Amino acid sequence: MPFARLAAATTPTAHIGLGLAAVGRPGYINLGRDADLPAERSVEALRRRTHELLDAAYAQGVRYVDVARSYGRSEEFLADWLARRPDIDDLVVGSKWGYRYTADWRTDADVHEVKDHSVSTFEEQRAETAALLEDRLDLYQIHSVTPDSLALSDKELHTRLAEFATESGVSVGFTTSGPSQAETIRAALAVTVDDKPLFRTVQSTYNVLETSAGPALAEAHDSGVCVIVKEAMANGRLAAPHAPAALRDIAEQTGLGCDAVALAMVLRKPWVSMVLSGAATAVHLSSNLHAAVVDLDDEQLGRLADMAEKPSDYWRERAALPWT
Repeated sequence: MPFARLAAATTPTAHIGLGLAAVGRPGYINLGRDADLPAERSVEALRRRTHELLDAAYAQGVRYVDVARSYGRSEEFLADWLARRPDIDDLVVGSKWGYRYTADWRTDADVHEVKDHSVSTFEEQRAETAALLEDRLDLYQIHSVTPDSLALSDKELHTRLAEFATESGVSVGFTTSGPSQAETIRAALAVTVDDKPLFRTVQSTYNVLETSAGPALAEAHDSGVCVIVKEAMANGRLAAPHAPAALRDIAEQTGLGCDAVALAMVLRKPWVSMVLSGAATAVHLSSNLHAAVVDLDDEQLGRLADMAEKPSDYWRERAALPWT
């Protein structure tokens, strides 16, 4: 399993990973990017920011990093950092294939990424990832599977993924998005090759506002699949100053930030193997990492549970967030 090397980790932050979606490309849908990123969003400026975040994360006990082919140059930035840090041999790296980055390093592109879950795209992007990360890759996931995705029914793709896992030792997983995540998770868990489950990990959106995938993720965990949670900050909607009043009140009670409280709620779930921080600054990353020490009582947890929205409402608002 990709996280076997983390099993013996003793640092409180071992189950918080760093996702590079927000710093691998100039445009993304997180709120507050104008304040978080430098005015100059050149390749070199974001490379430096990524390396600063990786330095800070590793120094504070983070041992998992999440990138993707569609996250601009995130794989490249990570590969550069790893080349500068040959002493590091305990970092677990996950990437994703299935989307192409199409924004040409612009924030005002009409289309920022295009989905394609075909066998040919897997082969092409697998080679691109290998050229950058070589033997540092531990986990390769199908990016944003939905109920209508061919990735759930393409037997040729399933066979090739199983062969890739056997040949390389890399674990194969999938990520989900949209209001039907639970349906997607259960369908993917049923995919087998030679009567063996294909997928070893699932990465899904789960946060204070969007909890609908919870029961399916618990089922995945019970079946032996590692569960990674993404977008635990709801693309910035759970960070001050955008956080709902109830979350701000609980954060004040704990003496920590809204972000730490929101992430702590996810970390308390017994089926979570890893929760990702999508911080774009070292300060925000450090604040996120305080989630490992947040103590929430039953009354506070109940108030957080009451904040959940209808999945259709949540995903409609997410789709309306601007790329900035």
